[in-house]
Amino acid sequence: MFPRPIQTMSPTAQRTYKIVLPIMLILWLLPLLGVAMTSVRPSGDLAAGNYFGIPSRLAFENYADVFRNSPLAQYLWNSFRITIPVMIGAVALSCLTGFALAVYKFRLSLLVFFMFVAGNFVPFQILMVPVRDLTVDLGLYNTITGLALFHIAFQTGFCTLFMRNFIKALPRELIEAARVEGVTEWQIFWHIVLPLVRPAIAALSVLVFTFIWNDYFWAMVLTTGASTQPVTAGLNSLNGQWIAAWHLVSAGSILAALPPVLMFFMMQRHFIAGLTLGAVK
Repeated sequence: MFPRPIQTMSPTAQRTYKIVLPIMLILWLLPLLGVAMTSVRPSGDLAAGNYFGIPSRLAFENYADVFRNSPLAQYLWNSFRITIPVMIGAVALSCLTGFALAVYKFRLSLLVFFMFVAGNFVPFQILMVPVRDLTVDLGLYNTITGLALFHIAFQTGFCTLFMRNFIKALPRELIEAARVEGVTEWQIFWHIVLPLVRPAIAALSVLVFTFIWNDYFWAMVLTTGASTQPVTAGLNSLNGQWIAAWHLVSAGSILAALPPVLMFFMMQRHFIAGLTLGAVK
């Protein structure tokens, strides 16, 4: 069921593994390396057709030009204004719904849980027209609030599945003992359950932050202007009508990728602990 540890394989297999692994790693990182090289390539190189060769010089000024010649700072600010409230809202709601579905037994609990799970299997393209029409009718089209509320609603299903499974794995004797002592349900949730699932909350926060920050589809569907578009949609505007400024697009892409990377490294210890929580008894 699980792959064998490399140490248990034959010497030939171990040598092959050590040779193939760096090659596959380089191939996997090749697009990122290409974007990084283009981000410091002068525009003259691109105009001369030097797309893949060694840059004539390292044009680090591209990173300053992308702020001077485009509203990239506004796009980044919009992404933070969307991603952080969505992360907080989706994780908070999923902790409440996950607690309710994991602890309480009621007649329609399985149906409610199925509805949360089933929403994750609906293709985005099917929801595009009704969601857009709904935001227009509510006056939320092309607004930060509309895009954030949609993401909170859609991400809560996955987050509920995530949190419900972690909370359900907790020893039920802890909750029963607290009830015997007269602790209220809200105090059980706040003082017993939440501290125990803190690594899971951290892991889920990293996942939601990455999902929402990297969203492109709904950013293009529900926003249209520089005042509301996040950075994923705004990068497309760095290309002019007649000239593709790929050096600026690449520089903007590198800058746009930094917040999720920094978020992961800051929360790495909690992220790994959350993913492995409950792996062993």
